[in-house]
Amino acid sequence: MLSHSRHGLESHIRLPLANNFQNISFEVIWGRGTVNENLQKSGIFYATTVEGAQLPIIDVTHTVFTVDDSPQAVEALRKLYIASESRWRPNFVGRFFMRLFAKKSLLLRSLVQPDAPFLSGLSTYVMKLGDENLVPPFNTELDRKIAASPPARAIRIRLQQTARMLADALEPELGKAPGSPLDLINIGGGPAIDSVNALLLLQQRSPQLLLRPIVIHIFDLDTAGPAFGQQALAQLMTPGAPLSGLDLQISRASYNWNDAAPLRALVQQLRERQGIIAASSEGALFEYGNDEAVVANLKALREGGEALKVIAGSVTRSDDLTRKMYAHGAIKLVHRGLDRFADLAKQGGFDLVHSEPALTSDQVLLRPAPR
Repeated sequence: MLSHSRHGLESHIRLPLANNFQNISFEVIWGRGTVNENLQKSGIFYATTVEGAQLPIIDVTHTVFTVDDSPQAVEALRKLYIASESRWRPNFVGRFFMRLFAKKSLLLRSLVQPDAPFLSGLSTYVMKLGDENLVPPFNTELDRKIAASPPARAIRIRLQQTARMLADALEPELGKAPGSPLDLINIGGGPAIDSVNALLLLQQRSPQLLLRPIVIHIFDLDTAGPAFGQQALAQLMTPGAPLSGLDLQISRASYNWNDAAPLRALVQQLRERQGIIAASSEGALFEYGNDEAVVANLKALREGGEALKVIAGSVTRSDDLTRKMYAHGAIKLVHRGLDRFADLAKQGGFDLVHSEPALTSDQVLLRPAPR
């Protein structure tokens, strides 16, 4: 299984032979990562985790991180997963070999023991790098196979679609209000790489739109993910980097989405700035939160009034394939699907105006419903 953070805010991936890991323990060995020279030559920037590993900063505007997310590509991914699943049968021998392989793969160890301190809240982030972009100590042959699997590719698609939706929706809004502050609220997103990539997309298209004060507000229980996000943003703002010269900040608040009061307080405060507010939650609130939490958080965001323009995020599908895929996970996703989610969005004061499919999730865009 795959966990984004210690609190299970990201999607879990069920891999072949990986069924019952909760009782398996491993010796934790941390190795400092080194820069992938091929990526470095390609103009990729790196940030350092709290454990000291250097990881590439995902930039979906760069060809090494771009992934085909067309409907045809998603359908091909679905067929590939179904074919591989039909060959899998859990058994004792399979679990034995999984334990054996995990001793040689830090990435696999993070999947079978997601709370291991050496990877902290960045397991899913490493998966989003893609098999060709892994760096030591996460680039063994087994690591690359895991990162190339259909579920891992699906979370790369999820990130790319969420960031693109956010950028597409913000572009005209920013054009209407040059210089006004922009606040991006990221709920449960760890390093907030979806928010960062929305900015990278906007910078590529219309750099003048980002000439304004911009703050990414991370609301998450995790600490390692947001710390990496801060490091990543700092690197992207260095001279010659894509976001160089911009007025950008990241703030982090410890947040349990079952109590939306802190979010409501921030939104009301930001509303007074008369700027632009947008929110996102990729692989988090809309996939793991219960119905009450989803509605409460949407209502808190709706307190932004006319300043709150859009919300982007991901919703777990309710189809048979998705339910089967996550049937044995220790942490359960909420398989609510688009129709049920649209009803919750209405209760929270929003309309679901657009969606794009991936393997097990649909990425959604919300706009405030008329009052």
